[in-house]
Amino acid sequence: MTFVQLIDCRTRQVDELNHVLDNWAEASRGKRTATHSIVGKDRADSTHVVEIVEFPSYEEAMRNSNLPETNRFYQEMVSLCEEEPQFTDLDVLRDEQLNKALVRDFFERVVNNQDFEAARQLCADGYREHDPNLSSDDLGLDQSIAENREVVEAFGGRITLDRVVAEGDLVCAGFTFRGSHVGEFQGMEPTGRDVSGTGHVTFRCENGKLAEGWWNWDALGLMEQIGALES
Repeated sequence: MTFVQLIDCRTRQVDELNHVLDNWAEASRGKRTATHSIVGKDRADSTHVVEIVEFPSYEEAMRNSNLPETNRFYQEMVSLCEEEPQFTDLDVLRDEQLNKALVRDFFERVVNNQDFEAARQLCADGYREHDPNLSSDDLGLDQSIAENREVVEAFGGRITLDRVVAEGDLVCAGFTFRGSHVGEFQGMEPTGRDVSGTGHVTFRCENGKLAEGWWNWDALGLMEQIGALES
């Protein structure tokens, strides 16, 4: 279970505190078990600084606490604070990254369940799609729905998300597709051949909807598998 530690500090030396944290990260490289660290300053009280540190588990957090580097730099942190830092230990009960959930929802509803109109709920009205395999021009929402309908209905099957990574307003998803050539695709009659391949897409999210997408998938391999490139 993911474990999060909140460290409340009172200090007027925020820059120096950040420097200590940078030094700890460098000194503990290859040993530390922390996976994510955020430092924030209270808007209502500039001396109130909170560090939020994420670990894979409570046990990993304890391993991290027992590092000699952790104790040494903690003492430096204490020297910069007006009082002893206060710790809050949290076992994470829910960790939902909403933009990642939005992307997963898009693949499940629009692609795997072939509910193409669901794209209008999940995508912004001004959605732009960049996919050189489908068009040399950017596609608007209506064009995107039409083009993707052709691909999905031609090959059916399912897309499996291999990984979904988010940073800021961007979500990148790597995927594997498997299906059969059961419908006309780019003028080629169905062959019934099984097809598979991989690809990835990066979405930009805005106000809880998909605003832009950059797609890259193995169209050449797909065409080879259905015999479109045979001599």
